[in-house]
Amino acid sequence: MMRTFLSRARDTGRDQGSVPTAAPTSRTGRTRPAACALVLAAALAAPAAARAQDPAPDSLRAAELDSLRERLRRAEDAIELLREQLAAQAASGVQTRTRVRADLFGRVLTNAFYNDAAVNNADVPLFVATPTTPSGEERPQGGLGASVRQTSVGVAVSVSHVLGGDFLGDLQADFFGGQQPSTGGRNFPLLRVRKARGIVRWARGELLAGQESPLVADVDPVSVASVGTPGFTAAGNLWLWAPQLRGTLQLGTRARLAVQGAVAAPTTGDPAAPFDTDVDAAEQSKRPVLQLRLRSRWGEDDTRGEIGVGAHRGWVRSADGSLVTSEALVVSAEVPLTRVVELRGEVYTGQALRGLGGGGIGQNLTAAGEPVRDRGGWAQLDVRPRSYFQFGAGCGVADPEDEDVPAGRLRNVVCAAHAIARPGGGVLVGLEFRRLRTTYAAGPEENDHLNLAAGFEF
Repeated sequence: MMRTFLSRARDTGRDQGSVPTAAPTSRTGRTRPAACALVLAAALAAPAAARAQDPAPDSLRAAELDSLRERLRRAEDAIELLREQLAAQAASGVQTRTRVRADLFGRVLTNAFYNDAAVNNADVPLFVATPTTPSGEERPQGGLGASVRQTSVGVAVSVSHVLGGDFLGDLQADFFGGQQPSTGGRNFPLLRVRKARGIVRWARGELLAGQESPLVADVDPVSVASVGTPGFTAAGNLWLWAPQLRGTLQLGTRARLAVQGAVAAPTTGDPAAPFDTDVDAAEQSKRPVLQLRLRSRWGEDDTRGEIGVGAHRGWVRSADGSLVTSEALVVSAEVPLTRVVELRGEVYTGQALRGLGGGGIGQNLTAAGEPVRDRGGWAQLDVRPRSYFQFGAGCGVADPEDEDVPAGRLRNVVCAAHAIARPGGGVLVGLEFRRLRTTYAAGPEENDHLNLAAGFEF
């Protein structure tokens, strides 16, 4: 069953971020026995009514009786078949220990990629690296390869009448957590938790506990080439998933306004060594991340839109022991221009935002321990002329203050165009071209990235 444009775009863009719901039961071959009984009753009543209006000879009545017996036999056979099908369908459902039905979902994805310059990450590049390392060694200039690291899998449950509302929960994981130190390298990726959420929803509110994207930056571009790390990361997109407690209160206005707040775990976004469980500089602050957002929604289904304005505040412990403030003001939007065209994106300004996923082009503090001031944003236009085909293009930019990173990355611009086809049966094929331009003190460096994705969803 095909989804609408916006729901498909959100599933793809927000890395399967929504909790899937069970597909509606097909009418063909799955009619309930009660419906069959109604049909049977109508079949029984029709000959009786005809006889009452026009008495027939005994031979005709006998023929009608034989015909009625045959219809009854067929109806009984059909009802028995339906019972068997319903029993088989119920037995095939995944049952948890708590007797709650669980739905499995996921995407098996193979990505072939090509780069013509040195980048920070071969299969999902975020910025262009300098031709040489700080020690003077020359980096490899581009290459061709493939991986299955962006394959993902998840499980979801839903229960009615929990705390006066409905409970939804899901766990989503992928294989983008690194690679084994072996001869296989990228061919032996490690499992990584993306999202793990429990949500209770009421008519006017919602409570979420678990790991989720930042409240203030909850929109990602559509892409099947950049799933392990969302598109335009380090080029205007803030995204890093973090454990949090989030609440939403709908105000009931005509604009469908809602106030949202979140308390999240602090993180600097710095790489961690294997088995390194020590606290990072943000956790050393002993203060949680605080976020507040005002949201407005309109429309339904494929014409549903949303715009939000959010504020972020966190703290990082610098090398001298002082606290540095991480803060941001973010505007995000998903705007349906027509039933087949959507505009989505976000803009932000702030400082020390590496902990929100690529802020400051991955640069958090200056050499003197001061916050790196940063601004950026991205926008993407998506078109879905057919239910099985969509295409789009967009650009993102991150532009930290040059004086804060004189020897670092001064500016990063990424533009991308994509096309995705779903011919049926869950099969998908995607092609994306991406141009990256990263500016350093010595000048800009550019890379062209081509990505061919193929796989299936279930």
